Amino acid sequence: MLIDYDGGPFNGWQRQAAGQLTVQGAIEAALGRLEPGPHTIAAAGRTDSGVHATGQVAHCDLVKDWDCFRLASALNAHLRPYPVAVLAVVRVEEDFHARFSARERRYLFRLVARRAPATHDKGRVWRVHSPLDVEAMRAGAAHLIGKHDFTTFRSTYCQAASPVKTLDEVSIATMPYAAGVEYRFTLRARSFLHNQVRSIVGTLERVGAGAWAPDQVKAALEAGDRAACGPVSPPDGLYMTGVGYPVDPFAGI
Repeated sequence: MLIDYDGGPFNGWQRQAAGQLTVQGAIEAALGRLEPGPHTIAAAGRTDSGVHATGQVAHCDLVKDWDCFRLASALNAHLRPYPVAVLAVVRVEEDFHARFSARERRYLFRLVARRAPATHDKGRVWRVHSPLDVEAMRAGAAHLIGKHDFTTFRSTYCQAASPVKTLDEVSIATMPYAAGVEYRFTLRARSFLHNQVRSIVGTLERVGAGAWAPDQVKAALEAGDRAACGPVSPPDGLYMTGVGYPVDPFAGI
């Protein structure tokens, strides 16, 4: 399943205790209305509370020989009125796994600089008051590209076996925004640590604001100490935008 959702009302992706609304729980409940369960779906990545997705991928095993288009339509009917949509459903081989078969994950972070509060994008961007130095942020981000120990940029609650990850891209684009400017951070890696993207963006914002020099990002990385990280950005502006596989299951959709 290719899934799109607004993370605002959800307590993250992962199913939790009864009474906690999650994306996984909502989709599993919808599946249960279509075919006797219980159902368990596995996702390419577990997004936190308030984090959005435009390209989440999840898989499940079903008994009935569903038509893919009809299944997607039926799921969306049962997911109303939640802000989550199944964009496409495709059949995959038995050995496919949404998480373990993935070779790349892509995230977008939207940061808006303007004095006025966010209106249409409230809950979907991180707003700061003053413009940022994009070239300084790019210089700081360059220190993070490649294979590193990202202990500084991961949550103390992170359960990953190793803090060593390879970051393939951290790029920053700018575009006009009503009475301000929008900064779009794109990050790509095979996998990410818990809160890694938000920790990186929060640190780079300090560089853009002039509170940090770009080389301080390198020093923070090499410190291998969570205390050396800048402030963690809020979840509002973070989107999981895509997952890469050896063969794209959604090619041609």
